[in-house]
Amino acid sequence: VQLQASGGGLVQAGGSLKLSCAASGRTFGSYAVGWFRQAPGKEREFVAAINWSGGSTYYADSVKGRFTFSRDNAKNTVYLQMNSLEPEDTAVYYCGAARTRWARAPGQYDYWGQGTLVTVSS
Repeated sequence: VQLQASGGGLVQAGGSLKLSCAASGRTFGSYAVGWFRQAPGKEREFVAAINWSGGSTYYADSVKGRFTFSRDNAKNTVYLQMNSLEPEDTAVYYCGAARTRWARAPGQYDYWGQGTLVTVSS
C-alpha cells in the first residue's frame, strides 16, 4: 500500500482545511487508517483514526468536535475535515494505514504517506 497525503496549506485561525490521503492497492478498504501530526521539535502525535469500514472514528481530545474523519473505499481515499483551526494545529500531517486495527501509537501502523504541511496563523 502506498499513501499520498494532500490538502495542507496556510490558513488563518478559525479557518478550515480538508486533508486527503489517497492509497494504491486493492486491499486498502481492509485497513484502518490514522492521521498523525508532528510539529517542529515534537514527537508524532495521534490526531484521529477510522476503522476499515468507516463506521467507527476516534479522535484526540485536542481535535474532538473540530475534526471529522471519513473514508470512501470506492475511491481508496480518506479525508480529514479540519474546522476551527488553531495555531496549535500547525504541523506536518501524516496518514498511516494499519493491517489489523486502529491505534494511537504510530508504531502500530504499517504504511505511511509523505506528510502534508498545515500552517495556521494567528
